[in-house]
Formats: sequence, C-alpha cells, structure tokens
Amino acid sequence: MLPSHKLLIKNMVCQRCLLTVEHILRDANIPFRNVAMGEVELERKLDEMEIQGVRRELGRVGFDLIETRLNKIIEDIKLAILDYLATPITSQSKNLSTFITDRIPNDYSYLSDLFSSVEGRTIEQFFILQRIERVKELVVYDQLSLTQIAHQTGYSSVHHLSAQFKKVTGLTPSYFRKISSNKRKSLDQL
Repeated sequence: MLPSHKLLIKNMVCQRCLLTVEHILRDANIPFRNVAMGEVELERKLDEMEIQGVRRELGRVGFDLIETRLNKIIEDIKLAILDYLATPITSQSKNLSTFITDRIPNDYSYLSDLFSSVEGRTIEQFFILQRIERVKELVVYDQLSLTQIAHQTGYSSVHHLSAQFKKVTGLTPSYFRKISSNKRKSLDQL
C-alpha cells in the first residue's frame, strides 16, 4: 500500500466511475476527503481488512486497486490519453507522445515499453481503440456527418476514419450507424 492515505484505483474513466467509488466507500464506512479520476484521498490509513473489503467491492464493478508505482504509471498514461482525446482538435498543440511525457515526466520510449509489457498492446493501439469508441459515440448520436466526425476526432479524412474504423470493428461507420444499438463498449472495458 502507498505510504500516504490514498487509494489508487484502476479503470476509473468517467464521472459515473467517481460516483460508483464514492458509493462503495460510503457503504463500507470508509471516510474520504476526495475522489478523483484514479485516486481517492482518505481521511486515515486503512487497515488490511478494510483494504481487502474495498478491493473486493471495487472488483465487483470492474475496478482494482493499484499497488505498485509501475501500475500507477500505466493508469496515468491511460488518463492522459483520455484527456488528450477530450481536448478539442483545434486546441491540440502537441502530439500524443509529447502530451503524455508532459504529464508523466519520463522518456516516451520507456513509457511505451512499460505500457506494452503490462497491457499487451501499444499506447497507439490503446489510443486508436479509445478514438474509435469516440467515433462510435458520435455516429450513434447521428447529429454529425462522417466528414464532421472525422474532423472532430482528428482524422485527416473520412477515408482514413472509415479504414481505421473497419479495421477495428469489422464494420463501416455507415453500417455501424444502422445497427448501433449494442455495439459500443464502455471505456473501462477496453
């Protein structure tokens, strides 16, 4: 366990995740100061029984405690990728690798090798999966054209978006729009 009164939690990727973790902590009578993406600031250090109970409850909803520095770095990389994708394309002044190393002060090749060895896929593959999930979301909303979606998600053209979408999903974006009811995955399942 980390020496501070913090819990580091793997797979927290959305606002609903924050609420879920808060609910788990309240149900377990664990006093906390703040719940943020991937991290909980506790009011006191937990004993081993409390940690095991929290770990069990988090596991039931797809979360896990992070107990090593390396796992913390992996989660920080994932959160940086999600933040990068949430930044409007017009505001992105850096490429992904620079964005990540600005947030996690390590050599990018080290971060890339670490991520690949732990996750079994590259940072770029994870980024592409997250980007495609964003495209799926926009396609399902059916409010933007494919050209607008391509521009909004940083693709150079509709052709590039369509080719990558088909490579990842096996479907064209247009066909996906027609059958979209249950093809999306939650971000924490990627």
